[in-house]
Amino acid sequence: MDIVVGIDVSKDRLDVHVSPLEESFVVGRDAAGLTALHERLKTLDVACIGIEATGGYEAIVVASLGGAGLPVVVLNPAQVRAFAKAVGQRAETDPIDARLIARFVAATRPEIRPLAHEATRLLAELVARRAQIVAMITAERQRKRQATNPRLLKSLTRILTALDKELATIEAEIDDAVRGSPVWREKEDLLASVPGVGPQTARRLIADMPELGTLSRRKIAALAGLAPFTRQSGRWRGKSFIAGGRATVRCALFMAAMVAVKHNPILKAFADRRKATGMSRLAAITASARKLLTILNAILRDKKPWKHA
Repeated sequence: MDIVVGIDVSKDRLDVHVSPLEESFVVGRDAAGLTALHERLKTLDVACIGIEATGGYEAIVVASLGGAGLPVVVLNPAQVRAFAKAVGQRAETDPIDARLIARFVAATRPEIRPLAHEATRLLAELVARRAQIVAMITAERQRKRQATNPRLLKSLTRILTALDKELATIEAEIDDAVRGSPVWREKEDLLASVPGVGPQTARRLIADMPELGTLSRRKIAALAGLAPFTRQSGRWRGKSFIAGGRATVRCALFMAAMVAVKHNPILKAFADRRKATGMSRLAAITASARKLLTILNAILRDKKPWKHA
């Protein structure tokens, strides 16, 4: 039986469980702890190391293990939680431990993909920072519209000026990174050739979904969290829904789909057909986002831009 490892990440420590050897140990989430973890795991013929996404604490662990050549995969917390309930975890508030993560890995055999290289990670951080600054600008503009006190208005104006300047700097850095790379420049031009997909959407996809163009349409939809699931029991069949996946990619595709159903003839016809069957506008937009992702995946796979035929 293959050896799999589950790692429960917290702020200061890593709880590790090795299955089926049933070995458990703890190391620090620091340089010394990661070195000790490398040395211990490299003595084993590990098939997969599963780490649950924990809001950022896992990043250094994943990068360290991946850099050491170990087969590591970041797990979707919602999927691990569903597995926990399926195997009798008592309540949603019960902690997910390393042993349970190892059981999940052994049962589901998640696909191990190559980790993004340093340049891709930097681009992803820049794109994420841009989104944060845009959100701050939106919030400050809303406050400025509601403010009446002259001192508050001056303060808001100063903050907005600083944020606008920082946004311009970040966008220049992103532009330099993308247009300075022949591979990224080609990808951006191919993606942006589709009506409804602008440079920001293209760059979000390049940064947060480097697998685009290399996977099947079903796998890429699941990766973005746009693959539909249906509640079903016996003869009863509930409504389909989407869950999991990469929220930043899904949000970018949803916004692009809202534009595409107005200006892209193929997606407009697609959405109209869905609504004609009684599908709600929101569901039609979601289906259009999935269709758009399928088109973009094929465009990068074939390296052929959009055609208006």
